[in-house]
Amino acid sequence: MAGVLQEFFLYDVDAGTRAVLFNKLSRQEMKVVGEGTHLKVPFFEVPIIMDIRSRPRSIHSVTGTKDLQMVNISLRFLSRPLEDKLPMIYSTLGTDFDEKVLPSLGNDVLKGIVAQYNAEELLSKREFVAKEIKSTLIERAKKFNIILDDVSITHLTFGKEFAKAIENKQVAQQEAETQVYVVAKADQERNAAIIRAEGEAEAAGLISKAMATAGTGLIEVRRIDTAKDVAAILAKGRNVTYLPNGEQGSNMLLGLGSAGQS
Repeated sequence: MAGVLQEFFLYDVDAGTRAVLFNKLSRQEMKVVGEGTHLKVPFFEVPIIMDIRSRPRSIHSVTGTKDLQMVNISLRFLSRPLEDKLPMIYSTLGTDFDEKVLPSLGNDVLKGIVAQYNAEELLSKREFVAKEIKSTLIERAKKFNIILDDVSITHLTFGKEFAKAIENKQVAQQEAETQVYVVAKADQERNAAIIRAEGEAEAAGLISKAMATAGTGLIEVRRIDTAKDVAAILAKGRNVTYLPNGEQGSNMLLGLGSAGQS
């Protein structure tokens, strides 16, 4: 009996929820009741329990860009009702207000904003587009007394044709960069060859001028230096035999003296 009386005269409002106390007599006079256990008038007052905690929701939309590319975009946000507007929300939308408002509102905002950008801009300006979608959704949701705590783009992909076009463009850019590198390398090699030729010409001019002034003495000095280098290299070889200069010495060492006479 006590339990039945409690059910008729008392009701509980749990944490994270609020009760909209609906009066069947006045109908329009509803008030918001906070957490705890409260009294009610049986048969005349009906408490409507509504959740005021932020709840996640995802929206998926397929829409067209400014350059007529199809884009698949997913949006995730956290929403909650405005607490002091709960009676109005209940009277106009009911307890499933978020289900009635947010999907259509999100799709409408996504299609309207995405249509303002082409496909490449959506990729390069993704953060800016996300901020624009967020601010627009927040303003639109306020008209329905709904607060959006967070809005973010979780998925953004394009059709196969656009993806292939992006891939071809990247390949073309890489090939163009390679050609630029090849041309720059050829220019550097040509400049280096010109510098070497100019240096050799200048050196030849200096040698000719020295020879004209001092005779062939410079050539003799170079010949002697070269002969010393060759002799040093040959002296280190194991299979090299040194033959003294002169016809007689050569014949004696080679054992060709008698053979030559015969």
